Amino acid sequence: MDTIWSMLSDPNMQWIFLGCTLLGISSGVIGCFSYLRKQSLMGDTLAHAALPGICIAFMLTGVKSIGLFLIGAGLSGLIATFGIGYITRNSKLKQDAAMGIVLSGFFGLGIVLLTLIQHGDYGNQAGLDKFLFGQAASMIASDVITMTIVCGLLITVCTLLFKQFKIISFDPGFARGIGYPVAFLEQLLMLLIVVAVVAGIQAVGVVLVAALLITPAVSARYWTDRLGLMVVLSGLFGAASGAAGTWISASVSNLPTGPVTVLAATLLFGLSVLFGPTRGLLAKRLMRQRVKQRFIRESEPLVKGSVKKEAAL
Repeated sequence: MDTIWSMLSDPNMQWIFLGCTLLGISSGVIGCFSYLRKQSLMGDTLAHAALPGICIAFMLTGVKSIGLFLIGAGLSGLIATFGIGYITRNSKLKQDAAMGIVLSGFFGLGIVLLTLIQHGDYGNQAGLDKFLFGQAASMIASDVITMTIVCGLLITVCTLLFKQFKIISFDPGFARGIGYPVAFLEQLLMLLIVVAVVAGIQAVGVVLVAALLITPAVSARYWTDRLGLMVVLSGLFGAASGAAGTWISASVSNLPTGPVTVLAATLLFGLSVLFGPTRGLLAKRLMRQRVKQRFIRESEPLVKGSVKKEAAL
């Protein structure tokens, strides 16, 4: 506990701790709807698609600003979502194939632009490659304030439109039948995923940010069958992952915060798989044992009765 309090006494670590915790909450909340709509790969696609947007924003301005990078990555992510929709509607390819094409194409473009920046005359480009794998330690007060606004916006929209997102996640046909603008809601949900991905790029990078969207949501699914509780648990698991990743990386030298945060989320997933109350491996094993014991108890009188009849004959 002394280590935690000493860590939080450092102003820079306070910003990193707050930023990673907020990122975990918002990513966990929005990730539930992505998981339920069977679009787990979408977060990974949008994360890789954001890299060329970040590079172009830097090439046009020459400034390393998280706000400008959010705008550039957001526009790049939106183009990627429209590209996936266009390929799916106008070809025989399924959505997963379209996402794979867009992911590889945009990421390849991002790597080319990043190489041009590193070998070109663009001024202070040092540290731009950190967006590949994240660098939470470089976050400052203005970055965390921006992230706080973005995370608050995500949680607010998900809270206000919870019923609508719930219906289109489970039965978009029914939502269309009762008059909901399904196409608009799906695009809005996609936009929120883009924003969540872009907000997490600085902390964990384009390679790992998809894990913060999906892993807390999948972990929460093992603990409940109610969507409302699942969203809350997913946000809590995401927050715990961000806090644990910050604390562990601050306690051990030369450990990156982003990958440790992802490992913490994976550990929570493993615990959920083992100890989930209904879907966990331990719960299923106990249930099978109870069913087996009940079957033995119920079948004993029948076996004894049949034995007595055979003895009487």
